[in-house]
Amino acid sequence: MKSILLRMGELYLKGENRGMFESILVFNIRKKLEGLKYKLQKTRGRILVTDFDREQEVVERLSKVFGLVSLSVAEEVDVTVEAIGDYVSRIKIGDKTFKVDVNRADKRFAIPSMQFAADLGEIVLRCNPNASVDLYQPQVTIFVDIRNNGKAYIFDKSIKCQGGLPLSSSGKALLLLSGGIDSPVAGYMMSKRGLKLQAVHFYSYPYTSQQAKQKVITLAEELCEYVDDIKLHCISFTKVQEEIHAKCAPEFMITIMRRIMMRVAEIIAKREGLGAIVTGESLGQVASQTMQSMTVTQDALNLLPIFRPCIGMDKEEIVKIAKDINTFETSILPYEDCCTVFLPKNPVIKPKVDKARAEEEKLDVAALVDECMAGEEIITIKKQ
Repeated sequence: MKSILLRMGELYLKGENRGMFESILVFNIRKKLEGLKYKLQKTRGRILVTDFDREQEVVERLSKVFGLVSLSVAEEVDVTVEAIGDYVSRIKIGDKTFKVDVNRADKRFAIPSMQFAADLGEIVLRCNPNASVDLYQPQVTIFVDIRNNGKAYIFDKSIKCQGGLPLSSSGKALLLLSGGIDSPVAGYMMSKRGLKLQAVHFYSYPYTSQQAKQKVITLAEELCEYVDDIKLHCISFTKVQEEIHAKCAPEFMITIMRRIMMRVAEIIAKREGLGAIVTGESLGQVASQTMQSMTVTQDALNLLPIFRPCIGMDKEEIVKIAKDINTFETSILPYEDCCTVFLPKNPVIKPKVDKARAEEEKLDVAALVDECMAGEEIITIKKQ
């Protein structure tokens, strides 16, 4: 019988609360497989998917579940020397090099792993006379995983999954989602650490196009391949930017804009019961992402922390992840977001908190924030 063997990663490091993490992981697996035929069962150290059809789709969906490090499509047989040997004898590898790798998780199985691997290797050689053994760089590895449920699982490859922690196991947060490369990557990385995300997007129509807004919706849909659904809060930022442009020093345009964004984000986060704000900032990448600029931005918040998972990454590293999660091609579409509107020629790169506060005093910040919230549009986005 075919089974899919699911392996958990750092959940093994959890103590008495490990059961809670595993329960969330099982819930997420069931949600990911909605609409498909399957059965799910747990055995010590593994989760098993059986009685499934549409194998390729099941594997594809499972590979995007946070908390799983790898999976294998395996043949399930009884844990007896005869049953395992019989299945191995029917494996055809032609003239390839091979080795047998036995994992004896159930120590009640009497034959030591290395000895049993050698015994099974003799069977493979007898049934494939043109094959040869290579213990270091084999073309084929036959894995035999002996579990404590009375079954052994035989397979020849493992498929890498996402790793990390189960989605929602670390709480909830709000992602500042622009149309660029960095913020979707930041959202993915914090989801991988167990955060369930909502997102906020600031747009400046008519200075930015409707295509720019749709681009962000598409990015959220692409993230939903991993997180299943996202509540997207769309905020018109046009009046804010016009007021800053008219009344504040040009070099502080981006600094004040981001401070007001943070105030709006904090209001949304508190209302929605979210415990942090997530951004795609990378230290030194642009003027608003210097240490001093981020300090001034953080000053606008009353309580919530800002998580910046890309902070120590260079652009090439961020782009690689964007390509891996299939957001890159959407991110580089030529539709500008609100951060490119009214860009100053020489933005301040080392702002001071007192100077930023003084510039804000030229504005009715509370009224501008209220106007942003009054025009809020909420879109629930799900995997397409």
